[in-house]
Amino acid sequence: MTILHIDSSIQAEGSISRTMTAAIVAAIADGSDEPVIHRDLTSEGPASINPRTGDSAAADQFLAADVIVIGAPMYNLSVPSRLKAWLDSISIPRKTFRYTEKGPEGLAGGRKIVVAYASGGFHRGPEEDFVDPYLRSFFRLLGIKDIDVVRAEGVNISEEHRARAMQAASAEIASVATRIRQERRQTVDA
Repeated sequence: MTILHIDSSIQAEGSISRTMTAAIVAAIADGSDEPVIHRDLTSEGPASINPRTGDSAAADQFLAADVIVIGAPMYNLSVPSRLKAWLDSISIPRKTFRYTEKGPEGLAGGRKIVVAYASGGFHRGPEEDFVDPYLRSFFRLLGIKDIDVVRAEGVNISEEHRARAMQAASAEIASVATRIRQERRQTVDA
């Protein structure tokens, strides 16, 4: 199982989403030698797409992964611009999705997405949360239905809120990682 680990927080130290993605990757790998590809979108240049061929190294890397762990801190009610650019670079017609008479059809199914969603406040519902619905819709467009979103909310309200959010996120991370490892064992045994 290849794990693609994507970080997009502009904070190098103290980043909740980076802490969460590292914990998710470690819990899924569980000490095994599973290959992990780490991309820090804030330290890399923008992903490029060949305009003539539509080729994208980011899309190839994405398609080679079985599990994609994405750090998605909420910035101004949405995802960071570098994360949006990465998403655009993996959304390639005829490679990760195609258009049909019935509408778009995803070509990247069978992968698992785990999003580490961190926000300084509490943002629920369609008027305030554009991160979770956007990412779920985007990956469904690519044909991916197995999407988990682990939240750490209210982390800037107080140290107490931050601690409770991280404790809840840690429990969710353990649950998600256990399920992914069990599914992986069942697939290997089959």
